[in-house]
Amino acid sequence: MKKISICLVMALCSLMMFSCKDKQKNISEEKPTVTPPAFDVDSAFAYVKAQTDFGPRTLGSTAHEQCRDYLLQKLASFCDTAFAQNFTANTYDGKHFQAQNIIASFNPQNPERVVLSSHWDSRPFADHDPNPANRDKAIDGANDGASGVGVLIELARQLHQNRPDIGVDIVLFDAEDYGPKEGEDVPGEWWGLGSQYWAKNLHCPNYTARYGILLDMVGSANARFLQESFSVRDAQNVVANVWSTAYDLGFGDYFVNQPGGVITDDHYYVNKFSNIRMIDIIHYDHTSGTGFDPVWHTLNDNIQHIDKNTLGIVGSTLLQVIKNEK
Repeated sequence: MKKISICLVMALCSLMMFSCKDKQKNISEEKPTVTPPAFDVDSAFAYVKAQTDFGPRTLGSTAHEQCRDYLLQKLASFCDTAFAQNFTANTYDGKHFQAQNIIASFNPQNPERVVLSSHWDSRPFADHDPNPANRDKAIDGANDGASGVGVLIELARQLHQNRPDIGVDIVLFDAEDYGPKEGEDVPGEWWGLGSQYWAKNLHCPNYTARYGILLDMVGSANARFLQESFSVRDAQNVVANVWSTAYDLGFGDYFVNQPGGVITDDHYYVNKFSNIRMIDIIHYDHTSGTGFDPVWHTLNDNIQHIDKNTLGIVGSTLLQVIKNEK
């Protein structure tokens, strides 16, 4: 999942020197200028846990099939439409899996749209686990995948109750996290297979959206969402909009007005292969050695490490962003 480079190219760094709001008091002291919209953190957490309860959602597994059906059922109960986009995931190790992107929409006839996304599969290899004996085992992916999906399902429930003015598409990408193991050098575009397929085969003829927002690893306690470099390069105005919205809601200690690393994530492929500009909201941890949460690609990426407060901050920010669209 996600290749990261903390050392930034100078040209990319210069792109990030735009004004949002100056950072950053402690969140407990920061006074919001906008009242955060209601977002049920217990409900979002329950949707994260429901995914991990199936077990690792790896391609070809029973848990993957069961979770797919669950996600489709949930989104169909809240959205105007919901369906699976089927494709074959050809993985780096020569395997072939039937995979499904899950797509749900509000106001499908409205040409003015925003797309919100996450990936719903989990990694088949715990290749960063501190115990070498665990590194061929599949992970629960509570943060790496399920957290973003849980936020989006709860957001769909909220939008069902208070319908948006614009069209909203929720796209859950499959086959994001079946890439080469740590230390393996396999040339090719092996990450983000679902987002690559969707970007090349958009689910509606002539589909477009004002912008897209990707959620990835949005469930850690005290998460810090720095401004990812490809996001700034390809959709600087969207980054500015989301981060300034979060600041106005009092979340400036989470949505930090600082440059982050260069990450090859699902948004990269959407920007590369479609006309939709998408940003990545993703947690950095420069102290971890990987640039990500210490539980990343380990067996410890489980429900015990999901923080409801962080889910709520991300969900409230997205709801406010959608509310601001006319």
